[in-house]
Amino acid sequence: MESTLKSLRDGESVLDLSPRSTVSGGVEDVYGEDRATEDQLVTPWTFSVASGYSLLRDPQYNKGLAFTEKERDAHYLRGLLPPSCSTQQLQEKKLMNNIRQYEVPLQKYMAMMDLQERNERLFYKLLIDNVEELLPIVYTPVVGEACQKYGSIFKRPQGLYISLKEKGKILEVLKNWPERSIQVIVVTDGERILGLGDLGCQGMGIPVGKLALYTALGGVRPSACLPVTIDVGTNNEQLLNDEFYIGLRQKRATGKEYYDLLHEFMAAVKQNYGEKVLVQFEDFANHNAFELLAKYGTTNLVFNDDIQGTASVVLAGVVAALKLIGGTLAEHTFLFLGAGEAGTGIAELIALEMSKQTKTPIEETRKKIWLVDSKGLIVSSRANSLQHFKKPWAHEHEPVGTLIDAVKVIKPTVLIGSSGVGKTFTKEVIEAMTSNNEKPLILALSNPTSQSECTAEEAYTWSEGRAIFASGSPFDPVEYNGKVYYSGQSNNAYIFPGFGLGLVMSGAIRVHDDMLLAASESLAKQVTEKDYAKGLTYPPFSDIRKISANIAANVAAKAYELGLATHLPRPENLVKYAESCMYTPLYRNYR
Repeated sequence: MESTLKSLRDGESVLDLSPRSTVSGGVEDVYGEDRATEDQLVTPWTFSVASGYSLLRDPQYNKGLAFTEKERDAHYLRGLLPPSCSTQQLQEKKLMNNIRQYEVPLQKYMAMMDLQERNERLFYKLLIDNVEELLPIVYTPVVGEACQKYGSIFKRPQGLYISLKEKGKILEVLKNWPERSIQVIVVTDGERILGLGDLGCQGMGIPVGKLALYTALGGVRPSACLPVTIDVGTNNEQLLNDEFYIGLRQKRATGKEYYDLLHEFMAAVKQNYGEKVLVQFEDFANHNAFELLAKYGTTNLVFNDDIQGTASVVLAGVVAALKLIGGTLAEHTFLFLGAGEAGTGIAELIALEMSKQTKTPIEETRKKIWLVDSKGLIVSSRANSLQHFKKPWAHEHEPVGTLIDAVKVIKPTVLIGSSGVGKTFTKEVIEAMTSNNEKPLILALSNPTSQSECTAEEAYTWSEGRAIFASGSPFDPVEYNGKVYYSGQSNNAYIFPGFGLGLVMSGAIRVHDDMLLAASESLAKQVTEKDYAKGLTYPPFSDIRKISANIAANVAAKAYELGLATHLPRPENLVKYAESCMYTPLYRNYR
C-alpha cells in the first residue's frame, strides 16, 4: 500500500481507507492491516485506484454486488453490475452453497483459488468463517493433488517464480512484485512437497496455501505476504516429459550452483525488504533444509516449518496429552519412525523442553528419544555412516532392524510417525504399543492422508479403544464398541500463523528456540476439559484466530525478553495488541 497522496486523474476515484476515519461512508473501524502490522512511517490517509471496470477486476478492492448504490455512482460502476445490491454475508452463503455442490475436492480447491483472484476479502471471509471445512481444501490434503496437477490447472501466477534464468537479476525480479512492504515470504524449491516428492516448479501451491493461512488464521495482511518458488529444475521424469509442465526442463542443479542462487535470493530479500522480513523455508529436501536453516538462522529472520513448526505443534500435542496418559514429559520414552527434518526437529524440541523442565543437559534428555530410519534403529555403531542431523540420536544399543522389533525392545510410551510412508503402523505395531501401555500415545503425522502411517480407525480398533491418537491430515470420528472417538489433527496451521504474527508485531530480527517452546506452551494451554473429555489433544480449529492471538502474544513476549524485538516500547497487553493487529476481511466502505 503506497503511503503517498496520489493526484486525481480522469477516471480515477479516491478510496478513503483512513484507519480512524469518521467521514460518512468512510471506514468506521480500526483495521489492523493498516496500522499495527504496517511497518511504515506515513499513514496512507487516502490514495486512489482505478475506478469502474478496472476496480471490478482488482481482487484487493473488488466487492462485486456488495458495492452500494452510492459507491456505484462515485466509482463509475453504473451499468457494469446487475441492479441488485448484496451483502457480504449473502455472498458468502451463496459461494459456500456453490462449493458444497462440487463432489471432487480439486474442484473445490480451484473454486477457492478463483475466488481469491477475484475478490480477496470474500475469499478470506469464507476461509475464516468455515475454517474446519475449507482448511483441508486450501491446504493439506487437497493442495497436494493441486501441486501434482498444477501445470494443467495453472491460470494466473500467484507469486514469484525465480529460476536459474534469473541468476544475477533476483533483486530486479523482487522489484517486479507490486507490493513494497512485504513482511512474510514463504519459499520452496519444490523438491519434497508433502509426502509426494519432487514436484519442481509445481510446488508453488504450497507457498500460496501457507500464506493464505498466514492471513486467515494469523491475521497477517495479504498484501504483506509473498509466495516464492525457486526453480532449479526437477528430477521427476514424469514432469520433465509432461507437455504441460510449467518449470525448467532440466535435472536439478546442486552444489555451488544451487547454493549461489539461494544466497543471491536471501541477500536480495534483505536488501529489498529489510532485516525484519520473515523467510519461511518450505518443503526443501533434508540435505538442503538443515544447511539453509543453519546458514541463515544467524543472519536473517528465517523459519523452517517442516523442522521447527512441526516440532512445535507436536510438542504442544504431547504436553497436552500428558493430562490423558499421565506422567511428566521426562517420564516418557519416545520412538520415532522417520529421521528426516520433521522427525529430528520434533525430537530436538521435545528434548529441549524436557531439559528445561528437569534442568538436566540436553545430551541426557535426548537419551529418552529413539529414532528408526529406513535402515532400522539409529544406534552408536552406525554413527560413521549417519548424516550429521541424525548423529545426536545414535544411542548405545544393539542394532535393531525393524519398527516392530524396536517397539518390543525399547517399549516406548509414545510412537511418532514422520516417515512419509503410509501404512507403516501395522496391526502388530499398534498391538505391541498397547501391550506395553494402558494408554499409548500414537501420532501418525505424515501428509497427505494416503501417506499417513495409520488411520484413526486402525489406531482405535487395533488398540481396542485405548490409544490417544492424532494425525497430520484430518480423520472423521470413529465409532468402536458403541463409543465415538475423536482424533486431533497435529497440523502446523495451529502454530506457524500465530508464530509469524508474533514475530511481525514485535519486529523480531531473529528466531530463537525459546520462541518455539513459547508457541508450544501457549497451544497446549488452550486445550480445555471439554476437549480432553473427547480424547482430543488439540483445541478445535474453529477457535484458531483466538489461538493464534495467544500464540503471537507468547512469541512476542519471548522476543522482547530475549532482546530480539525492535517494535518499542513493548505493548502492555500483548494478547489485545495481537488481536488489534489481525487483518479483518470485512468489506470497507468507499467514499
